[in-house]
Amino acid sequence: QVQLVESGGGLVQAGDSLRLSCAATGSTFGYAMGWLRQAPGKEREFVAVINWRGGVTKYVDSVKGRFTISRDQAKNMMYLQMNNLKPEDTAVYYCALRRANVISTSTEYDYWGQGTQVTVSS
Repeated sequence: QVQLVESGGGLVQAGDSLRLSCAATGSTFGYAMGWLRQAPGKEREFVAVINWRGGVTKYVDSVKGRFTISRDQAKNMMYLQMNNLKPEDTAVYYCALRRANVISTSTEYDYWGQGTQVTVSS
C-alpha cells in the first residue's frame, strides 16, 4: 500500500513561482509518478510524469518550459517546480503513482494524494 501527501500549494500572483512536494510512504520502487490537476468545472488533466529513475519526463504542452517535475528516490519524494504561473494554472493539484514504469499522458493511476490547491490571481 502506498500513501501520498501533497504540500506546497497556495495563493500567488501571475508570474510567481511555487514548488509542490509529494511525500510517499510505502514502496515506490520501479514505478512512475505524476502530477495531475483539476480546475473547477473541468475534468482532471495530466500535467507531468516522471519515470522511476527520473531520467524520462513528459509534460502537457501548456506547462512546457515553465514546470519541472523531479523526484528524490532516497527521500521517497516527488516535486513540481512551477514558474511563471498563470491564472489558467489555478486548480487542485494531485500527486499520483502508477504501478508500472510507464511514461504516458494517461490520467490512469493506481494511487492518489488528497490534492493541494493552487490559485493564481491576475
